[in-house]
Amino acid sequence: MLIDLVDLIGKDIEVEISGGKLHKGTLLDSGLDIIVVYDAKNHSYLYIPFTHVQRLKETILDEEYSSTEPPSNPIDTDVISFRKALTYAKGMFVQVYVSSNKSVYGYVTSIMNDYFVLQSPVYKTLFISMNHVKWLIPCPPKTTPYSLKSENIDMMPKAAPISRSFDEQLKKFENQLVIIDGGDHNEKVGLLQKIGNNKITLITAESEVVIRNLEHIKTVQLT
Repeated sequence: MLIDLVDLIGKDIEVEISGGKLHKGTLLDSGLDIIVVYDAKNHSYLYIPFTHVQRLKETILDEEYSSTEPPSNPIDTDVISFRKALTYAKGMFVQVYVSSNKSVYGYVTSIMNDYFVLQSPVYKTLFISMNHVKWLIPCPPKTTPYSLKSENIDMMPKAAPISRSFDEQLKKFENQLVIIDGGDHNEKVGLLQKIGNNKITLITAESEVVIRNLEHIKTVQLT
């Protein structure tokens, strides 16, 4: 019997994401490049780009994971795609998971060709490659990060020219100090010396020259 994703809409599923991450919930929708799963245990909608789905199957969920009537979806869209989900999430407080067992929280402020800009109360302006987003979770309406008062939240990125593509944007940061992927390694913090031919050259605090493949860079922020 041939099963398509459409046949599983409304069913309880288990989905494995790149990196071995498992999610359980109800499959609410699927689109061009994304699936939407409701996790009743955490009361959250997950927008998961299908490129990071390793496997998906129907399952029987424990009661804590199952819900007969999910709350209203914060992102209301008919034609589901990752870009359209990002567009609807613009201005919302969201959780974005890219890697390193760490999510970042902030407001989507700009959506470009292959990256988007997230304004975070903690990390300030983050430039995030769309290719590495494992999932996006819109936070409930009127949620404010870290219980901050709305007047204390700067939702707008600092004045900086925004380019259409990720590599063009990073070229604007040449000869500036940057943090790559949240600085999870000391070789990911330093002076961005040069970007070109899909490579980025970084000078670390120890004056070592490190060349990285641009395709594997997930997030960039200025210090």
